Amino acid sequence: MAGRVMHAVQYSSCREGPSDLKVHFVSPVAFPYINQSYFGGSCRNRRLLQQNLFLFQYVELPIPTPKKDEVLIKMEAASISPIDWKIQQGMLRPMLPSHLPCIPGTDVAGEIVEVGSGVKNLKAGDKVVAMLNFYTGGALAEFIAAKASLAVARPEEVSAAEVAGLPAAVQFVKSLGADEVVDCTTPEGAALKSPSGKKYDVVIHSAEPIPWGTFEPNLASNGKIFDVNPTLAAIKSYALKKLIFSKKQLIPVILSSKAENLDFLVKLVKEGKLKTAIDSKYSLIKAEDAWAKNIDEKTAGKIIVEP
Repeated sequence: MAGRVMHAVQYSSCREGPSDLKVHFVSPVAFPYINQSYFGGSCRNRRLLQQNLFLFQYVELPIPTPKKDEVLIKMEAASISPIDWKIQQGMLRPMLPSHLPCIPGTDVAGEIVEVGSGVKNLKAGDKVVAMLNFYTGGALAEFIAAKASLAVARPEEVSAAEVAGLPAAVQFVKSLGADEVVDCTTPEGAALKSPSGKKYDVVIHSAEPIPWGTFEPNLASNGKIFDVNPTLAAIKSYALKKLIFSKKQLIPVILSSKAENLDFLVKLVKEGKLKTAIDSKYSLIKAEDAWAKNIDEKTAGKIIVEP
């Protein structure tokens, strides 16, 4: 598909102003509408929206050519996660983003339209779900080149939106067997006070960053926090607690990019044993609304972007 172009969404700056945009694309199409309701909420979220929303570009770029070990996927659905806007906000610098401009997103489902010369297990026409690594990103585009080793077949009875949310998906925690669920948007939740008054043995933390000083007094003597959306501060806390042999620990949860793990999840969805919680869906040209919803962090599932 050399010589043809596609639409994609990208940003060229991290925590900088609109004047830092690099206009290098063929034909820009401005985002015509911004959902003003997203400018409500906390002062922090309003600030983040103002810093980030207008850094997005809806662009035309050459369709990538798959390398020897890659497949070219026509995107049917992609999902975005809190880690995506945190990367764009510069929270994981200097590691990420690894390059600018950057097309965000790492979870994608679609149809293979071309395979690299070394790919034997997949072919054009196969429906797949794939994981992209955080260093390359690329999911918010009409076509994506992905490693064949990180793409797995998608059953016909499972929709693209369902599997696009799988690589980093977590079903509602109460249904997973959590003893208590704390809403961090409430004063009691922000202080991590247990409804039962007990200390926590294990905490699955999937909300916005919370200081260790807030966690520590609410943990049992051997309490562990598994941070699903770790920041550099969380990683530093983990290293410090390991260094001083603390029994109370904050453990960053880093997504493991293995095809067998993804294939296992896809099979669970097919069998009805796992359901991807979808909060909302947006078109690619409305990706700024999806990004705003992602920053707002008041979602009840995955945010899906479709062509």
